[in-house]
Amino acid sequence: MKSSWPRAHIGLKRRTPLQRKTPNEDRHSPIRKCILSGEHGERAALIRLALGPDGSVAPDLFAKAPGRGAWIGVDHAELSKAQAKGKLAGLLRRAFKTDKIEIIDDLAGRIDRGLEKAFLDRLGLEARAGHLILGAEKIDTASRSGQVRLLLHASDASADGSGKRDQAWRVGEDAEGSGKGGVKLPVDRDALSAALGRQNAVHVALIDQKAADRVMHHLGRWLNFKGCSKAPLDSASNASDARGRDTDISAID
Repeated sequence: MKSSWPRAHIGLKRRTPLQRKTPNEDRHSPIRKCILSGEHGERAALIRLALGPDGSVAPDLFAKAPGRGAWIGVDHAELSKAQAKGKLAGLLRRAFKTDKIEIIDDLAGRIDRGLEKAFLDRLGLEARAGHLILGAEKIDTASRSGQVRLLLHASDASADGSGKRDQAWRVGEDAEGSGKGGVKLPVDRDALSAALGRQNAVHVALIDQKAADRVMHHLGRWLNFKGCSKAPLDSASNASDARGRDTDISAID
Protein backbone atom coordinates (compact mmCIF):
# COMPACT_ATOMS: atom_id res chain seq x y z
CA MET A 1 0.00 0.00 0.00
CA LYS A 2 1.46 3.31 -1.06
CA SER A 3 1.51 6.25 1.30
CA SER A 4 0.00 9.60 0.40
CA TRP A 5 2.60 11.61 2.30
CA PRO A 6 4.43 14.00 -0.02
CA ARG A 7 8.14 14.17 -0.59
CA ALA A 8 10.04 16.91 1.20
CA HIS A 9 11.76 19.38 -1.10
CA ILE A 10 14.60 20.67 1.04
CA GLY A 11 17.59 20.58 -1.26
CA LEU A 12 19.23 17.58 0.40
CA LYS A 13 20.90 14.72 -1.43
CA ARG A 14 18.60 11.72 -1.70
CA ARG A 15 19.00 8.12 -2.78
CA THR A 16 16.46 5.47 -3.53
CA PRO A 17 16.74 3.19 -0.47
CA LEU A 18 17.23 -0.02 -2.44
CA GLN A 19 19.15 1.02 -5.50
CA ARG A 20 21.06 -1.82 -7.11
CA LYS A 21 24.75 -1.14 -6.65
CA THR A 22 27.98 -2.98 -7.24
CA PRO A 23 30.71 -3.23 -4.60
CA ASN A 24 32.96 -0.84 -6.50
CA GLU A 25 30.34 1.82 -7.23
CA ASP A 26 30.82 3.60 -3.91
CA ARG A 27 33.64 2.44 -1.68
CA HIS A 28 32.65 4.85 1.08
CA SER A 29 29.11 3.58 1.70
CA PRO A 30 28.25 0.35 3.56
CA ILE A 31 25.85 -1.71 1.46
CA ARG A 32 23.60 -4.47 2.77
CA LYS A 33 21.33 -6.96 1.06
CA CYS A 34 17.65 -7.28 1.96
CA ILE A 35 16.95 -10.94 2.72
CA LEU A 36 13.38 -10.63 1.42
CA SER A 37 13.78 -8.72 -1.83
CA GLY A 38 17.39 -9.65 -2.61
CA GLU A 39 18.10 -6.01 -3.45
CA HIS A 40 20.97 -3.95 -2.06
CA GLY A 41 20.79 -0.65 -0.25
CA GLU A 42 22.75 1.63 2.03
CA ARG A 43 22.84 0.29 5.56
CA ALA A 44 21.37 3.46 7.05
CA ALA A 45 18.22 2.99 4.95
CA LEU A 46 17.64 -0.66 5.89
CA ILE A 47 16.45 -2.24 9.13
CA ARG A 48 18.57 -4.77 11.01
CA LEU A 49 16.97 -7.79 12.67
CA ALA A 50 19.07 -9.14 15.52
CA LEU A 51 19.30 -12.80 16.53
CA GLY A 52 19.28 -13.30 20.30
CA PRO A 53 21.06 -16.13 22.11
CA ASP A 54 17.68 -17.78 22.71
CA GLY A 55 16.81 -17.73 19.00
CA SER A 56 14.50 -14.74 19.23
CA VAL A 57 14.56 -12.26 16.37
CA ALA A 58 13.74 -8.62 17.10
CA PRO A 59 14.33 -5.20 15.48
CA ASP A 60 17.70 -3.56 16.04
CA LEU A 61 16.89 -0.13 14.64
CA PHE A 62 20.24 1.43 15.50
CA ALA A 63 22.25 -1.64 14.46
CA LYS A 64 24.06 -1.82 17.77
CA ALA A 65 23.00 -5.18 19.19
CA PRO A 66 25.75 -7.79 19.49
CA GLY A 67 25.67 -11.04 17.59
CA ARG A 68 24.33 -11.89 14.18
CA GLY A 69 21.86 -9.77 12.29
CA ALA A 70 19.93 -9.80 9.02
CA TRP A 71 18.81 -6.81 6.97
CA ILE A 72 15.43 -5.95 5.47
CA GLY A 73 14.56 -3.15 3.08
CA VAL A 74 10.87 -3.83 2.40
CA ASP A 75 7.99 -1.79 3.76
CA HIS A 76 5.49 -2.53 6.54
CA ALA A 77 2.96 -4.30 4.31
CA GLU A 78 5.51 -6.55 2.61
CA LEU A 79 7.15 -7.50 5.89
CA SER A 80 3.81 -8.34 7.53
CA LYS A 81 2.86 -10.49 4.55
CA ALA A 82 6.19 -12.32 4.56
CA GLN A 83 5.90 -13.03 8.28
CA ALA A 84 2.29 -14.21 8.03
CA LYS A 85 3.12 -16.64 5.21
CA GLY A 86 6.20 -18.00 6.97
CA LYS A 87 8.55 -16.74 4.27
CA LEU A 88 10.47 -14.50 6.66
CA ALA A 89 11.05 -17.31 9.16
CA GLY A 90 12.31 -19.62 6.42
CA LEU A 91 14.75 -17.07 5.05
CA LEU A 92 16.03 -16.26 8.54
CA ARG A 93 16.61 -19.94 9.32
CA ARG A 94 18.59 -20.27 6.13
CA ALA A 95 20.52 -17.04 6.70
CA PHE A 96 21.39 -17.79 10.31
CA LYS A 97 21.91 -21.50 9.62
CA THR A 98 19.71 -22.55 12.53
CA ASP A 99 16.22 -23.93 13.01
CA LYS A 100 15.91 -22.16 16.33
CA ILE A 101 14.12 -19.02 15.19
CA GLU A 102 11.35 -17.24 17.04
CA ILE A 103 10.13 -13.97 15.52
CA ILE A 104 8.35 -11.57 17.86
CA ASP A 105 4.65 -10.98 17.25
CA ASP A 106 3.75 -7.94 15.13
CA LEU A 107 7.34 -7.41 14.00
CA ALA A 108 6.33 -4.77 11.44
CA GLY A 109 4.29 -2.88 14.02
CA ARG A 110 7.21 -2.95 16.46
CA ILE A 111 9.51 -1.51 13.79
CA ASP A 112 7.00 1.17 12.84
CA ARG A 113 6.57 2.30 16.44
CA GLY A 114 10.32 2.25 16.98
CA LEU A 115 10.98 4.41 13.93
CA GLU A 116 8.25 6.82 15.01
CA LYS A 117 9.80 7.12 18.46
CA ALA A 118 13.29 7.65 17.00
CA PHE A 119 11.97 10.49 14.82
CA LEU A 120 10.03 12.18 17.63
CA ASP A 121 12.93 11.78 20.07
CA ARG A 122 15.30 13.42 17.57
CA LEU A 123 12.85 16.26 17.03
CA GLY A 124 12.67 16.77 20.79
CA LEU A 125 16.45 16.89 21.06
CA GLU A 126 16.65 19.52 18.31
CA ALA A 127 13.97 21.55 20.07
CA ARG A 128 15.93 21.54 23.32
CA ALA A 129 19.05 22.54 21.39
CA GLY A 130 17.23 25.58 19.98
CA HIS A 131 17.36 24.40 16.37
CA LEU A 132 13.67 24.76 15.57
CA ILE A 133 10.88 27.29 15.85
CA LEU A 134 7.14 26.98 16.34
CA GLY A 135 4.19 29.25 15.78
CA ALA A 136 2.73 30.35 12.46
CA GLU A 137 3.91 33.95 12.64
CA LYS A 138 7.46 33.10 13.72
CA ILE A 139 7.77 30.39 11.08
CA ASP A 140 6.49 32.68 8.32
CA THR A 141 8.92 35.43 9.32
CA ALA A 142 11.89 33.01 9.42
CA SER A 143 10.79 31.43 6.14
CA ARG A 144 10.57 34.71 4.25
CA SER A 145 14.03 35.66 5.49
CA GLY A 146 15.53 32.41 4.18
CA GLN A 147 16.32 30.88 7.57
CA VAL A 148 14.21 27.73 7.32
CA ARG A 149 15.97 24.54 6.25
CA LEU A 150 13.12 22.07 6.80
CA LEU A 151 9.38 22.57 7.26
CA LEU A 152 7.06 19.99 8.85
CA HIS A 153 3.27 19.89 9.23
CA ALA A 154 1.21 17.77 11.62
CA SER A 155 -1.17 15.30 9.95
CA ASP A 156 -4.17 17.28 11.19
CA ALA A 157 -2.83 20.69 10.11
CA SER A 158 -5.34 22.54 7.96
CA ALA A 159 -4.67 22.78 4.23
CA ASP A 160 -4.94 26.56 4.49
CA GLY A 161 -2.41 26.81 7.31
CA SER A 162 0.07 24.47 5.65
CA GLY A 163 -0.37 26.33 2.37
CA LYS A 164 0.46 29.66 3.96
CA ARG A 165 3.59 28.26 5.65
CA ASP A 166 4.67 26.66 2.37
CA GLN A 167 4.14 29.88 0.47
CA ALA A 168 6.24 31.87 2.95
CA TRP A 169 8.99 29.28 2.59
CA ARG A 170 8.93 29.50 -1.18
CA VAL A 171 9.25 33.28 -0.98
CA GLY A 172 12.35 32.98 1.22
CA GLU A 173 13.86 30.35 -1.05
CA ASP A 174 13.08 32.32 -4.20
CA ALA A 175 11.13 29.30 -5.37
CA GLU A 176 7.69 30.73 -6.04
CA GLY A 177 5.73 28.63 -8.51
CA SER A 178 7.87 25.55 -7.85
CA GLY A 179 5.36 23.75 -5.66
CA LYS A 180 8.02 23.34 -2.98
CA GLY A 181 6.52 22.63 0.41
CA GLY A 182 6.95 21.06 3.79
CA VAL A 183 6.40 17.43 4.80
CA LYS A 184 2.99 16.40 6.09
CA LEU A 185 3.83 14.03 8.92
CA PRO A 186 2.01 10.81 9.85
CA VAL A 187 1.55 12.14 13.42
CA ASP A 188 -0.94 14.71 14.67
CA ARG A 189 -0.44 17.88 16.69
CA ASP A 190 -0.88 16.07 20.00
CA ALA A 191 2.04 13.73 19.27
CA LEU A 192 4.19 16.63 18.06
CA SER A 193 3.32 18.72 21.09
CA ALA A 194 4.21 15.88 23.45
CA ALA A 195 7.54 15.29 21.70
CA LEU A 196 8.48 18.96 21.78
CA GLY A 197 7.13 19.74 25.25
CA ARG A 198 4.99 22.51 23.81
CA GLN A 199 1.28 23.15 23.35
CA ASN A 200 -0.51 23.01 20.00
CA ALA A 201 2.55 22.29 17.85
CA VAL A 202 1.06 22.16 14.36
CA HIS A 203 3.93 23.39 12.19
CA VAL A 204 7.66 22.96 12.89
CA ALA A 205 10.55 24.71 11.16
CA LEU A 206 14.19 23.62 11.45
CA ILE A 207 16.58 26.53 11.10
CA ASP A 208 19.87 24.63 11.29
CA GLN A 209 21.00 22.56 8.30
CA LYS A 210 22.75 19.84 10.29
CA ALA A 211 19.71 19.55 12.54
CA ALA A 212 17.52 19.27 9.45
CA ASP A 213 19.78 16.49 8.13
CA ARG A 214 19.50 14.57 11.40
CA VAL A 215 15.73 14.89 11.54
CA MET A 216 15.37 13.95 7.88
CA HIS A 217 17.48 10.84 8.41
CA HIS A 218 14.97 9.46 10.91
CA LEU A 219 11.93 10.76 9.04
CA GLY A 220 13.12 9.28 5.75
CA ARG A 221 13.62 5.82 7.25
CA TRP A 222 10.18 5.92 8.87
CA LEU A 223 8.29 7.10 5.79
CA ASN A 224 10.15 4.58 3.64
CA PHE A 225 9.08 1.74 5.95
CA LYS A 226 5.52 3.02 5.86
CA GLY A 227 5.58 2.48 2.13
CA CYS A 228 5.87 6.04 0.94
CA SER A 229 7.31 5.60 -2.56
CA LYS A 230 8.67 9.15 -2.49
CA ALA A 231 10.00 9.13 1.04
CA PRO A 232 12.88 11.59 1.44
CA LEU A 233 16.33 10.36 2.30
CA ASP A 234 18.96 12.65 3.67
CA SER A 235 22.60 13.34 3.05
CA ALA A 236 23.45 12.85 6.71
CA SER A 237 23.15 9.07 6.52
CA ASN A 238 25.36 9.01 3.44
CA ALA A 239 27.98 11.11 5.18
CA SER A 240 28.01 9.06 8.36
CA ASP A 241 28.20 5.78 6.45
CA ALA A 242 31.05 7.10 4.33
CA ARG A 243 33.25 7.24 7.39
CA GLY A 244 32.88 3.48 7.73
CA ARG A 245 34.54 2.81 4.35
CA ASP A 246 32.73 -0.53 4.30
CA THR A 247 31.84 -2.14 0.97
CA ASP A 248 30.66 -5.51 2.18
CA ILE A 249 27.44 -6.47 0.42
CA SER A 250 25.71 -9.07 2.54
CA ALA A 251 22.40 -9.83 4.20
CA ILE A 252 24.01 -11.02 7.43
CA ASP A 253 26.41 -9.36 9.84
